[in-house]
Amino acid sequence: MYGYWLILRMNVTQISFLFFLLKFYFSIVWRSDFKEMVEVQPQSLDRINTLPQDTIEKILTLLPIQDALRTSVLSKKWRHCWKGMPKLVFDDKYLNTSSSSKEIRKYKFVNAIFHVLMLHNGPVLEFSISINIDTEIDDEIDQIILHLSKSKNIKKFICKFRSNELFKFYFSKRYKLPSVFFTLHGLEHLHLTHCVIELPLTFDGFITLRILELCNVNITAKMLQQLLTNCPLLEKFILIGHQKGFITLGNKCRFLELSKCLPSVQVLKISKSYIKQFTEGSSMQKPPALLVHLRILYLDVCFLKQYELSDALSVINSSPNLEKIKIELCWNHKLCGEETCKDLVDLQDYYLGMKLDRLEELEITSFHNYAPEMEFVKLIMAKSPMLKKARIELHSDVSVDEENTMLRDLLRLTFPRVSPAVDIIVER
Repeated sequence: MYGYWLILRMNVTQISFLFFLLKFYFSIVWRSDFKEMVEVQPQSLDRINTLPQDTIEKILTLLPIQDALRTSVLSKKWRHCWKGMPKLVFDDKYLNTSSSSKEIRKYKFVNAIFHVLMLHNGPVLEFSISINIDTEIDDEIDQIILHLSKSKNIKKFICKFRSNELFKFYFSKRYKLPSVFFTLHGLEHLHLTHCVIELPLTFDGFITLRILELCNVNITAKMLQQLLTNCPLLEKFILIGHQKGFITLGNKCRFLELSKCLPSVQVLKISKSYIKQFTEGSSMQKPPALLVHLRILYLDVCFLKQYELSDALSVINSSPNLEKIKIELCWNHKLCGEETCKDLVDLQDYYLGMKLDRLEELEITSFHNYAPEMEFVKLIMAKSPMLKKARIELHSDVSVDEENTMLRDLLRLTFPRVSPAVDIIVER
């Protein structure tokens, strides 16, 4: 039993190495020179066939799909074991073909998927497909989804379209999910990249969905709110995309409207490309504590814009139980225009009642050491009595002198800080 437990704890590399040894082992022992040894020790050669079925499935799950299929040559018992794999992962990066023809590569990739699905005789709990944008297989993916929808067993579905060319990734045609996809009511984890989401009139929700990750998807604000409203158990929500107009959203959501659809969310990551500003002009709204379960928050913002700074603080102010905040600041402020953020003294007064009693970690990247950015850091540190770590990653434009000045300002306790023991890390 100890040997089985050890196999279950192996990672993919270790499992692959194990099978290499097994193949080498069998190639030796079955040679005629070792026939006598095989006859003397028949039981020692059959250990691989005595592995429990759940152990075999664990091994196959950790292997790439092409290697899992190759295990059918190990022995008669293993010949059909792959047909019951609960997790199927297909990635055209690992397609074993020397052809440079896009059509041939497409044919081999699609044929491999259909071959596995047609011979598979067990429940498929997890299905993942990752393909290049240039591979035009929309109709084939529709058929795959139709096949998966018949079993009603799928728990995790991942569909990724990728490209090494940013222009092509943002502007090329996106895959539109078929209406039958929204009948996968048992989904618990859904990841979509470079897709179009249009909810059918008959959509009644993913009532078991706990993780939703959307990257560069096309969806209207109304449909996004409808989707989230019908995912009552959602604990992790990621909605990311490029910050400068590459996302065709129709109309953006206001965060207050979106937060009402996320009553149970614990991890939230949102790109500003999908979110409208809270305010019009210089007025501000003080949101209620809507995200009371939120523990981890990721935001990408530009603090040189008044409304984006106010948005970030409003999100934080509506999440009293935060444990970690990560802010990804704008890398190129030239894209954001001139500095428009006013003096933050008013903001300090406005957020006088902010409490972050559970916040332990603050992380900011692309820090330019502008006044609004520094004041944001000071405000958060003044409201976080349990803060243990504050990591600031500097932008390359920050000089050494500016870095030293910033460090002195942060370490000299020249501003209110309720957690004096916080570990402040500044790095490039």
